[in-house]
Amino acid sequence: MLNNLAFGIATLLIIISLIVMFCVLLVKLHIRKIKNYTKVIYEKDLDFQKAINTTIIETQEQVLNNISQDLHDDAGQQLTAINFQLENLKIDSPELRGVLQPISTSIAGLAQSVRSLSHSLNNQLLTKQDLFKAITAEAERLQKNLAFPIQVIVDDEIRKNFSSNEKIVIYRIFQEIMNNILKHANADTVTIALTNRSLFQMKITDNGRGFDTSQATKNISLGLVGMAKRANFIGYTLDIQSEPGIGTTITLNETLN
Repeated sequence: MLNNLAFGIATLLIIISLIVMFCVLLVKLHIRKIKNYTKVIYEKDLDFQKAINTTIIETQEQVLNNISQDLHDDAGQQLTAINFQLENLKIDSPELRGVLQPISTSIAGLAQSVRSLSHSLNNQLLTKQDLFKAITAEAERLQKNLAFPIQVIVDDEIRKNFSSNEKIVIYRIFQEIMNNILKHANADTVTIALTNRSLFQMKITDNGRGFDTSQATKNISLGLVGMAKRANFIGYTLDIQSEPGIGTTITLNETLN
C-alpha cells in the first residue's frame, strides 16, 4: 500500500516537473520569438529611417546643385557682361578710365567670388576634388571677407579614399559649422584641424561666445541635430563641446566598422 502511494506521488511529481519544463520551454520560445520579431521591426525601422535620411540629403544636394547652376549661368554671366561693357566704355571714353577701373576691379572680384561659391555648392565638382583641398579652398574663400584668421592644419601623412557620400557629407558638415560660427559665435580666431592617420577626424575650434549645450537655442539645436544625422548617415560621430564665454569645439570622427 505504501509502495503504491509512493509510486503514485513520484509519478505525479514527474508529471508536474514535465509540465513545468514544458511551460518553461514554451515561455523561452515565446520570448525568443518576441526578440526576433522586435529585431526585425527594429531593422526595418532603421532601414526606413536611413531611406528617409538618404532622400532628405539627396533633395538638399539637388537644391544646392540647382543654386550652383543658377549662380554660374545667371549671376556669373551677367557679371561677365557688365565687366565687358565697362571695358568697352573705358576704350570709348579714355578720360573715364580712372573712375571705371575700381568698379571693374570690384566686379571682377565679385565674379570670382560667385564662381567659388558656385563650385562650393556643386557636389559633382566636390566629388572630383581632394576633400582636404576642397575644405582648405573654402576656408580661404571665407577668409577673404573676414577680419579674423582662419587657420587650417592638415595632417596628410596618410590619405584614405573617401566615397562620394563621405566627401559630400563631411564637406556639408564643415560648411554648416563655419556658417554657425560666422552667424552666432562672434569669434576672432577659428582653427580647422584635419587628420587621417588611422581614422579621419575634423576638429573645428573657435574662441567665440560659446553656448550651454543643454540649453542651446532652437535654431542652433536644429543645426546640431541635422549635422549629427548627416554624420550618422555615413557611419561617423559628431562630438560637441562648448562653454559660454569660452568657445566651441566640434569634432567629426570616423568610427570603426
